[in-house]
Amino acid sequence: VQLQASGGGLVQTGGSLRLSCAASEHTFSTSTMGWFRQVPGKEREFVATINRSGLKPYYADSVKGRFTISRDNAKNTVYLQMNSLKPEDTAVYYCAAAGEFGGVMSNEYHYWGQGTLVTVSS
Repeated sequence: VQLQASGGGLVQTGGSLRLSCAASEHTFSTSTMGWFRQVPGKEREFVATINRSGLKPYYADSVKGRFTISRDNAKNTVYLQMNSLKPEDTAVYYCAAAGEFGGVMSNEYHYWGQGTLVTVSS
């Protein structure tokens, strides 16, 4: 499975961005999908995950209430709507695909996109 993330950029504090991640295969619909982020020198951090049906999103406490993960299985795409952005949200954001089940640990995800940079200016 190949994943292509897009939608990153530069935004001011309080602004919004929408990240997209397109998958190459129809098996997308059977995969739990996740978003992680990483700042240079730090470990990759869990952001959000969503199950196959899209009915069970789960978020890191740091983004709960500000970010929304969703998916469109017909388009093999997962999204991350990011609102009320803060400078501490600045990172490279990665989408990832697990098998049928996935959680908050990066080693549960088998396929990774190339990352898209989000920069939030203060």
